[in-house]
Amino acid sequence: MKQPDPLVLKKLTKKYGAKTAVDEVSFSIKPGEVFGLLGPNGAGKTTIISTIMTLQNASSGSVEVFGVNPEIKPRVAKALIGYVPQELVHHGFFNVEQVLDYHAQYFGIRKKASDISYLLHKLDLYVHRKKMVNQLSGGMKRRLMIAKALIHEPKLLLLDEPSAGVDLELRNSLWEFIHELKNKNISILLTTHYLEEAEQLCDRIGILQHGRLRRVDKVDTLLEQHSSKRISLMLKTPKTSFSHDLLESTDAFNLHFRVPPKMGIQELLAKIAIPYDEVLNLQVQPGTLEDVMENILNSEEK
Repeated sequence: MKQPDPLVLKKLTKKYGAKTAVDEVSFSIKPGEVFGLLGPNGAGKTTIISTIMTLQNASSGSVEVFGVNPEIKPRVAKALIGYVPQELVHHGFFNVEQVLDYHAQYFGIRKKASDISYLLHKLDLYVHRKKMVNQLSGGMKRRLMIAKALIHEPKLLLLDEPSAGVDLELRNSLWEFIHELKNKNISILLTTHYLEEAEQLCDRIGILQHGRLRRVDKVDTLLEQHSSKRISLMLKTPKTSFSHDLLESTDAFNLHFRVPPKMGIQELLAKIAIPYDEVLNLQVQPGTLEDVMENILNSEEK
């Protein structure tokens, strides 16, 4: 018998009076998949996560976590979910180890010291384990929230802006840890404004705008269909009157082209009728998710 997907949303809608914050959003997440939910501020990302966690009730539509409706069986569903909210949660007068121990007991689990130690080491918190939470920096508090979300060994992790306030070194270690979780078949729903983070971590991406899901696809497919590669050529002799449909800009000896992602140097040179031995130097800049977001969001607003 086929096991239910870790997360399924069907026509999920959330309204606040006359305003529709989430408008019939449908998608599912597979086991071990990292699914990125991207969009500008106010697009509905946090509202969707809050609805999954029953912090808000859906106006219509449904959510299923491993086949369980969180509104009907909230305790069962929440035991399957690890949740890292966007806002930092302060635990005042407890130290780091105590927070993790107490949170595990909330789910009826007595964690071994070695289990807690493993998470603390993975998230670079071990040397701070005896510190009170209010002594931690913002980045350390963010990592503690991730450790807390994982302490009961959930199979679905909801990460709402996990890298906010985290420096570059710690962000890279967090990315490595997310890859480890993926290899353990843990499914992850990720919201982020760092498009590089989404490109590095996500298998598929859903793009939200004004509460509606505009696109859902694999990262490679989105880059291929909605981004452009940039190729800059430095020539031995200037081409002052050169023009071509692919030409984006020119300055003296340099020609800057915007081309489809799969177009190579040889194909470009053939199209623009410039011999290879005329090229002194070249630079290639692949398409990015920033291109994808800009093209999709702008096309929808027209």
